[in-house]
Amino acid sequence: MITPLDIENKKFGKQMMNGYNVDEVDDFLDELTVDYEKLYKENAELKRNTDELSNNMGKYKNIESTLQNTLIMAQNTAEEVKNAAKQQAEQIVKEAELTARTRVEELNNQITIKEKELADMKKEIDVYKAKIESLLIAQLELLKDVNKE
Repeated sequence: MITPLDIENKKFGKQMMNGYNVDEVDDFLDELTVDYEKLYKENAELKRNTDELSNNMGKYKNIESTLQNTLIMAQNTAEEVKNAAKQQAEQIVKEAELTARTRVEELNNQITIKEKELADMKKEIDVYKAKIESLLIAQLELLKDVNKE
């Protein structure tokens, strides 16, 4: 690529006849050099900006990729936590049901024992009543015998 310095340093051979006016060519080359230098610098600046933007785009794509991966991991972690909590809740319910069943069985056993004790006490009361009745009858018989005499 031709640089502004190449244009500025370009020299043309002089012809004796029908040649270009040297001052006009030099003036044109000076103008061309100034314009070309501006364009050359602008082009270089644009290339730097393009490179910088490309580098930044690469960084942002990496950040985007990292964020996407982080989001996926967060979603997976949230799902795992949710599943673990669900399993824990199910386990707590099962344990509570088992505890309740065990307690109900214990209470039923206690009720059965108390009912048996009650039945035994009723039998003892019946036996006691029968003994008292028998004693009273014996006492009445004794009184009748005493009255007869």
